[in-house]
Amino acid sequence: MRDPRTSATRSNAPAAEEFPAQFRVDVQPERDLVRVYPVGDLDLATVADVRAQLQELRAAGFSHLILDLCRTTFLDSSALHMVVEINEAAANDGFDFTIMPGPPTVQRAFELTGLDTRLPFDGAGPGNDGTAA
Repeated sequence: MRDPRTSATRSNAPAAEEFPAQFRVDVQPERDLVRVYPVGDLDLATVADVRAQLQELRAAGFSHLILDLCRTTFLDSSALHMVVEINEAAANDGFDFTIMPGPPTVQRAFELTGLDTRLPFDGAGPGNDGTAA
């Protein structure tokens, strides 16, 4: 027999707060540097938004761009490609570019491709105290 205290519309779906919010790009300027936080999945559908934001901030005169992945929930190959392109632009155009590591699932993409040792990651990220091993 069905428990009358249980809603008829009850499902096994996760609660709404378990689903990632709609993707957005948060920006936090700090004098001559600016932090860019992709929030949500950074993939083929959203990478153009992040690229455009980084390019716009560079054109506005910021000399140091920080891509902070702490709020990123997923990263695909198009996002990896964008990060490599921005790093190359920094080397060619003379601005500083730093990446703040993301959660382990995001960092795993960089590790699997070997980019974790080739890109300018800041040592202090999630699960990392910033000290050399």
